[in-house]
Amino acid sequence: NTSNFWDFDFTAPQPTQDTDLLRQLNFVPGLKEMLMVRQVHALEHATVWVLSQRYGASGAGASRITPPSDNNSIGGLSTDQGFYLYGQVNLADLRRAVPTALERLTRGEWDMAIHPRCGTNLSVAVFLGAGLGLAVHLLLPRGPIEQLLGLGFAAVAATQLTPDLGNLAQRYLTTAIPFNLAIVDIRETSDIWGRPAHFVQMRWID
Repeated sequence: NTSNFWDFDFTAPQPTQDTDLLRQLNFVPGLKEMLMVRQVHALEHATVWVLSQRYGASGAGASRITPPSDNNSIGGLSTDQGFYLYGQVNLADLRRAVPTALERLTRGEWDMAIHPRCGTNLSVAVFLGAGLGLAVHLLLPRGPIEQLLGLGFAAVAATQLTPDLGNLAQRYLTTAIPFNLAIVDIRETSDIWGRPAHFVQMRWID
């Protein structure tokens, strides 16, 4: 049916996309770990949203609803084994939040994979600011007034563009919907630098 073809959303996450990619490119070293980190990263973000909402979530079947609140005291770090959470986190709350976040993500609330405080946005801001600054330096006259005005413009442009470009980078590069993740353990621990944290251990499932 032609109408069904054109109505299909080719950018929508598919449950088997990473499994298929891994099957086709299994000769690429580190590919599985990279795919795992992307999915863990999305779950980390969604867990922070759920904790911030204190379980005042809408129905799990809702589609693409950006969560309205954020707890700035909670931070995270994703690995290919799971993710660390830092801050004032109650272990019992976390053990409820992670399965909730995983279910909501895989049922269609894909915007929960995106977080405004993600390090991806900071990286985008740095690269964008540096790129625009270099372009201004090369393209504008070398006079100090012109250069200062150009750098000011570059800084403002980078500030305005970073949120949207950062979200795009998260959506298509640094996160993926965790269709292949299963929870192994959630525990209090410390990270490799000795900082107190909670660790959510995950495993890959096909």
